[in-house]
Amino acid sequence: MHLKRKASPKIWPVHKKGTKYIVVPNEKGLPLLVAIRDILKVAQDKKEAKKIIHENQAHVNGNIVKDEKYALKLFDVLKLQNKNYRLTFLNKKYSLHEIPEKESKTKIVKIIGKKIMKGKKMQVNLSDGRNYILTKECKTGDSALVNLAEKKIEHFIPLKEKSKVFVSSGKHIGKTGTVEKIHNNLAEIKTDSEKINVNLESLIALE
Repeated sequence: MHLKRKASPKIWPVHKKGTKYIVVPNEKGLPLLVAIRDILKVAQDKKEAKKIIHENQAHVNGNIVKDEKYALKLFDVLKLQNKNYRLTFLNKKYSLHEIPEKESKTKIVKIIGKKIMKGKKMQVNLSDGRNYILTKECKTGDSALVNLAEKKIEHFIPLKEKSKVFVSSGKHIGKTGTVEKIHNNLAEIKTDSEKINVNLESLIALE
């Protein structure tokens, strides 16, 4: 499968001029190659980026990734050249910002579904594709703080009034603020500069 550079998603921070085609991720997200070449700029071209990846220098959420098409997802941790970066949004485009080693051990992920199992256990489905079998109670729409090293959920973060939240999609993508009111499926968010209304599906609870 090929993707024309000019047709790449608007949230990808790539120039529309350049090589005709650009790498296609293996699922929804930002291709690892684009993160290394176009955001971090530690490689000048595709060949250099692939060399870095194939030499096992790229770690995502603590695991070595050898596929340049690997799709980075929101809040994933990329470790490269002994530095840790978190994938987020800046000016409505994907961005990587450096984080300390301690912070690289965890990741916040949204709960998108759950299923009751036998023995009062529950399968929790997260937005990045992870699934966990738990006995703890949680709600769809809340967030989970995942310990990447131990591959477990440390605790849940409820999406409610007074929660600090991140907007993950829509015209306000990338903004953070505090929930002031929730009515039906809409939340009123107070940011540093304004008040905005955002669908609950587009919000990720941070704390």
